[in-house]
Parts: sequence; C-alpha cells; structure tokens
Amino acid sequence: MLINRKILATLAITSVISVVALTSMAPQQEKGGFMNVKVLPKNLTDKQLHMIMREWATSLGVRCDFCHAPNAEGKGLDFASDAKPEKEMARHMFKMMNKINQKFFEAKKDSLGMMAHTGVNCYTCHRGESHPEIKVPEGRRGPGPGGPGPGGPENHQ
Repeated sequence: MLINRKILATLAITSVISVVALTSMAPQQEKGGFMNVKVLPKNLTDKQLHMIMREWATSLGVRCDFCHAPNAEGKGLDFASDAKPEKEMARHMFKMMNKINQKFFEAKKDSLGMMAHTGVNCYTCHRGESHPEIKVPEGRRGPGPGGPGPGGPENHQ
C-alpha cells in the first residue's frame, strides 16, 4: 500500500509540474505578434489566425502553399515571406471585401478589429475556386468580341 501512495504522489506532482510548465509557455505569436501581418489585426492569437486562414483556404479551395512560399530549407512554409504574388492579391481582396461590407452592408468591426459577419465574404465570389470564372448569361453579351450589343443583333449593322 505504501508503494501505491508513493507512485500516486509522484504522478500527481509530475502532472502538476507538467500542466504549469505547459500553460506558462505561451506561443511566441500570442506575445509578440505575427511577422509581416499587414491587413489583419495585429493582436490575433495563433488559434484566431489559423481559423481565418482555414476559412480563406476553404473559400478558395486551396491549401496554405497557394499563398505562402516554401521556406529556405525546403521543409515547410515561410509564412512571413511575400515571395508569392497570391499573398498580396489576398490582401487586396480582403481590403476590397471590407470596403464593400462597410459601404453597402454597414458592417462594423468586432472586438478583434475584424469585420462582423455580414454582407459578403471570400466564398461569395470564389465558391471554392481559386480563380472564379467570370460568367456572362447567354444573349446578354455586350458589344465587342463576345457578341452583339445591348440592343441585340438587329440594331448592329
């Protein structure tokens, strides 16, 4: 019985030390912020940033390497790098989406500085496609190489 108490006490102390050590080791990103974050709020936690990135990736039907370049060692991604033009395009699209939501949907920012969920988002246009196709309804093509003008073929001679 004495051995069981010693084992139990040792396990309890080890567990407490492990929990304290793990909870006191906050990730670098949460303390000092992420590197090269330009359009998202600077005070995002690791979890919040990953949720946003997952939402964007899902909306475009892509993976992280669509916007993020490989790191110098060739293992993993260099998330701070601006080497891929897709990353800058994502920033422009995010700003455009926010302007649309503010102007037409009167969206306000939440406590994180993110646009409240209203109006449009990435999925509104992309629908799971990295490069959404521009579709024009048949019979509605304007003047030029695509077809007749707004008045129809009888008005163009």
